[in-house]
Amino acid sequence: MTERPPQRTPNRQLAALIAEAGFSNAGLARRVDQLGLEHGLDLRYDKTSVTRWLRGQQPRGTTPALIAEVFTRRLGRRLSAQDLGLDACAPVYAGLEFAATPEEAVDIVGGLWRKDSGSHAELRKIAFTPAGLVVPSRDWLIGRADERVGRGEPAPHGPHGQPRVPSQGRPVVPRQQRREADRGPGQRVTSGDIAALRSVGDLFRALDHAYGGGHARQALVRYLEHEAEPMLRGSYGEQAGRRLFAATADLTRLAGWTSYDIAAHGLAQRYYVQALRLSQAAGDRAYGSYVLVTMSRQAVYLGHGREAVQLARVAQQGVGSSAPPLVQALLHAVEARGHGVLGEVRACTTSMARATNAFEAARPGDDVPHWARFFDEAQLTDEFGHCHRDLQQYRAAVQQAERSLQLRAVGYARSRLFCRVVLATARLGLGELEQACALGAEAAQAAGEMRSVRAHEYVRDFERRLEPYRDAGPVRNYRDRVAALG
Repeated sequence: MTERPPQRTPNRQLAALIAEAGFSNAGLARRVDQLGLEHGLDLRYDKTSVTRWLRGQQPRGTTPALIAEVFTRRLGRRLSAQDLGLDACAPVYAGLEFAATPEEAVDIVGGLWRKDSGSHAELRKIAFTPAGLVVPSRDWLIGRADERVGRGEPAPHGPHGQPRVPSQGRPVVPRQQRREADRGPGQRVTSGDIAALRSVGDLFRALDHAYGGGHARQALVRYLEHEAEPMLRGSYGEQAGRRLFAATADLTRLAGWTSYDIAAHGLAQRYYVQALRLSQAAGDRAYGSYVLVTMSRQAVYLGHGREAVQLARVAQQGVGSSAPPLVQALLHAVEARGHGVLGEVRACTTSMARATNAFEAARPGDDVPHWARFFDEAQLTDEFGHCHRDLQQYRAAVQQAERSLQLRAVGYARSRLFCRVVLATARLGLGELEQACALGAEAAQAAGEMRSVRAHEYVRDFERRLEPYRDAGPVRNYRDRVAALG
């Protein structure tokens, strides 16, 4: 006698959410497949697959987490696989999730580091997705610093400084803390460990500025995997924990920045989202705003001006008017870049004026975060040069770019290259072909000495603008000079 397969219980939770989201079965399957592509997965689900899930079949692997992410994006609230009546599974490690707890954040970012430090070339091919910016930036904006990030510490104290004790006389240990204690506290994190993380960040930043993101990116990721993650899983008090998460957020943002510089845009986006979450665990609202403007810069580079503006505005809203004037200037300047890409002259001009006013209000004695100290007049005029170039206001672009090059330190080689290309483009717009080509050739030579896809793309963009003049003498000379560099 043939044995019947076991009866499955219909998944009413999933059915209710499908109805709430307004999905058809085919529509849900299509969205899961599309999300899988963002994560580097080739999925082939269809409406029949969704019918099976509704009948109680459990999808395998990371699919439950992908389905949950589809509903999270659609409904605007965080949903887990369990909320959908699906079996829990390991995090997707796509990195676009904004973790609910510091522990989950460490799991997600640790998985990202491990996968990136290995031979997972497909991770660097993941596409950037504008839709993936919405939920993390919203969750950061409405979220609060985590109440507890310490590990291996005594139980939280009551209102009078004594441990909370029930009537039987045994201290109450929260369930989350018991789970962490079962794992063992790991290494004790010292102030020297955290200082080392900061010093390593300074080192890698200097290498990135001078030689491009591709120069030491893999070394940075391996450092995060082998040094930062054991610290995060170690033992530390509340104060040390906040500083540890802050230092790790800074390194994770830098890993995203270097990934962005080599055109691994989907990977960079994931690092930024995780840096944003780590900054929340650190209780550092201002640094979270810096992560958001970094995300905005990437959106500008990729031509997503509307998303760039929104990210800059979320950053402004998140820190409010209490941020130092220099930070306010940075936030407004980055918003201006988004408006410039969109060709919104009035909005761009307004943002530049706000940036200028805030910059002029800054004073030497202001308490400025370490990450904002780079934003000097050289950087401000660089941002404005880009804005005027994008608005085709070439004379103003020349003035700003020349001022930036005069002020910019030699160590910022890549920034100087970008500004030189902006100046070359503006000279070209003014009809000064020979000067434009001379500047472009200097930029091309500098790009050849860097591991920076962005640097080479700036040069290629300039060369595309030269195409209408390809038979002119200065352009032929330019091509000869560049060919000789190869």
